[in-house]
Amino acid sequence: RKGNCHDNAAMESFFGTLKSEFFYPTRFESIEALQAGIKHYIHYYNHQRIKLKLNGLSPVMYRTQPVRP
Repeated sequence: RKGNCHDNAAMESFFGTLKSEFFYPTRFESIEALQAGIKHYIHYYNHQRIKLKLNGLSPVMYRTQPVRP
C-alpha cells in the first residue's frame, strides 16, 4: 500500500526524541547494553515521563485515569 507521511509522524517523533535524549549522549560498550538501554528508555517514556499536553501525566497514567462524565 502507498505510504502516507501522516501514518509515520508519531514514530518519527518518538525516534527523534529517543535519539536526542538517549542515544546521542550515551556511549555503549556492546549491542546488549544498547538493547537493554532502549528497553529501559521505552519503559521510562511510557510510564514515567510527564507531558504537559497530557495534564502533567505520563502516557500510561493519562490513558488509565477514570473517564469523567
